[in-house]
Amino acid sequence: MNFTNKITLTFFAFLLFAGNIQSQSIVIDSLNNELSNHLKKDSTRVNLLNDLADYSYRKQKDKAFDYLVEAESITKTIDFEKGRANSLYIRGLNESHQSNYEQAIEFFNKALLLYEKLDLKKDVSDCYANMGKVSSKNNDYNKAIKYYKNSIRIDEKLGKTKSTAVNLKNIGYCFTNLGNYEKAEEYLNYALDLNTEYNNKLEISCCYLNIGSLYLKRANYPVALEHYNTSLQISETIEDTLGISKALNNIGIIYKNYKKYDKAIENYEKSLNIQKKIGSKSNVSKALTNLGSVYFYKKEYKTALNYYTEALNISKAINAKLSISRNLNNIGNIYLELNRNITARQYYKEAKELAVNIEYQLGLCNSYQGIAKSYANQKKYKKALLYAQKSKDLSNKLGVVYFQRDIYKLLTEIYQNTNKFEEAFTSHQQFKIFNDSLFNKENIEKIAQLENEYKYKKALDSAGIRELKLSKEVSSINTNLEKSQRNIFLTIISFLVTAIILGGIIFFLKWRNIKEKNQNILIEQRLLRSQMTPHFIFNSLSVLQGMILNKEEKKSISYLSKFSKLLRIVLENSRDKIVPLIQELDAIDNYLVMQNLDTDPPYDYSLVVDKNINVNLFQIPPMLIQPFIENAIEHAFATKKENKEIKVKITLKDKTLVCSIADNGIGVSMEKPKIKKNKKSLATTITSERLKMLSKDFKTMGSIIIENRTLFGEQGTLVTLIIPYKIDSVSE
Repeated sequence: MNFTNKITLTFFAFLLFAGNIQSQSIVIDSLNNELSNHLKKDSTRVNLLNDLADYSYRKQKDKAFDYLVEAESITKTIDFEKGRANSLYIRGLNESHQSNYEQAIEFFNKALLLYEKLDLKKDVSDCYANMGKVSSKNNDYNKAIKYYKNSIRIDEKLGKTKSTAVNLKNIGYCFTNLGNYEKAEEYLNYALDLNTEYNNKLEISCCYLNIGSLYLKRANYPVALEHYNTSLQISETIEDTLGISKALNNIGIIYKNYKKYDKAIENYEKSLNIQKKIGSKSNVSKALTNLGSVYFYKKEYKTALNYYTEALNISKAINAKLSISRNLNNIGNIYLELNRNITARQYYKEAKELAVNIEYQLGLCNSYQGIAKSYANQKKYKKALLYAQKSKDLSNKLGVVYFQRDIYKLLTEIYQNTNKFEEAFTSHQQFKIFNDSLFNKENIEKIAQLENEYKYKKALDSAGIRELKLSKEVSSINTNLEKSQRNIFLTIISFLVTAIILGGIIFFLKWRNIKEKNQNILIEQRLLRSQMTPHFIFNSLSVLQGMILNKEEKKSISYLSKFSKLLRIVLENSRDKIVPLIQELDAIDNYLVMQNLDTDPPYDYSLVVDKNINVNLFQIPPMLIQPFIENAIEHAFATKKENKEIKVKITLKDKTLVCSIADNGIGVSMEKPKIKKNKKSLATTITSERLKMLSKDFKTMGSIIIENRTLFGEQGTLVTLIIPYKIDSVSE
């Protein structure tokens, strides 16, 4: 998406969310007015401060913290324990929102003790429920289940069955991640029944989503898709953006498993855009992971690696251990496909340790299988069999069909290569059974049927909504025509002003873009014209002619070979924006050899590259160095006859690529200003302009410094180039 489209989308997103932001701002302003009028440090001020903190912590955490500090200070002075408990509870919510899970549990525990002391059972239940949510986010599912059950026991005594239904759903989610699908299904169905009884549509949508995930893990894709579509339909009806995002994400998983990659990417990107607006880092990480998985299956490994790495960094920042383990496995899968078995195994083992720590059974199964494949690729079948058996036992226990299919396929390969043909035959039979269950015709037809039914149902609902809106609009126009006309007029004026502003922005951006492109083309053309002077080419051909006339056949053939090679390298490099460093060094070396053949007496030259620079991986713009070597040859030795020397050195300091070109000629200040001044100035000017453009493209520094070596007590000129570069990080 280009910058212009981003501006447009941002503008309309602002219009959509402006109403909600304004409503929240009204409440905060009202509370601030009350606080300003109530200066007495009593329980009323404490309650106002806590309310302000509760409204502010999601958007203005620093202000929320200040409110809570003042509230806690007053509660200690007036011995207001309930107010202190509320402050601690909101502190817990604040820390949880920032993914500081340990601190959140600590504050909830402190609030819990005070609520229990005051016998505030509802608040005690809320504390347990939030501690369950925090533990679940931190992947400590067993502890989360205990907290949820404590909350349920209190709610049942209070008759709060609506809250019980929410906790039951959350327990089902925890059992799903622990790999106990029977328990998960039991709790989720119970929660669905209760929420249906109370017509809690938000929770009904969540239940359908979680039950769909159970069917997904069992590879029952048609039923999983049916549940996801139901969840999506309910979320769209109640305008629950978070629920819409989650349903789209899971529908994308179904399409990915059926190799409908374009539809999968479409759903994932919709989900990701919603999550970015909401600001949920954990859900953004999940969406990035899923996008990476699609590109992995499309064998676009570099793109997949970028998505996985971004998701891993976000997960580490919020300490989402399950997500960290999942993305470590995913990155391991990429390196396995690239046949980098040792690197892949390192990622799998790191993921395995984390999965064991948080009891993430599905991730552990993935890690075992990946380690087994890496050993099998290296023909270490004994070690491969050990981990393959572990993966087989765990996948059979979990009943995850796609893991069962893949591990039996791997076992078939291992047994074949160890001459255990009976075991290989048995494993192959199992592979066929699980593979057929994943991709049979009936399932594919069911997917299409469910998709069409959902689209038809959605179309009917949309028609009903449009009809209802039309009726309301007609009624509104009939009752207040004058007001409507005024609003329409103001809307048209606003729209026209907005359109003019956006049109101006778009025109300016396009104009600037075209200007930059033209400037780039002009610089490249000037570069091509200045790569090698006609003087050099003419001299080279004259030398060659002299050798032929003198019948120096071997020497002329050698000279012609070097000359043609140099021209070919220069022409090839001219076509590319970046070339490998080794290719550019080859061109420079050939140029120096050619120049030396025509120089009497010849000069000494050296071309040195630091050991820490891999000349095959470093990519640089072509023809940046050659013009300055040419300057040294043409100008530096105009009067000097003996011991001529040119030194070219390339170093890497603090991630900055530096090329120095030193000669022992007459120096900058001694050069005659009239001799080819325009040529020398042209090379420096063009290179300076190129470096400015390249610095923007490469997002790294580029510059030129020309100094007289007499400043360092030496003879000659020193040219220092800071060269923008890229590194090919995926290839080995």
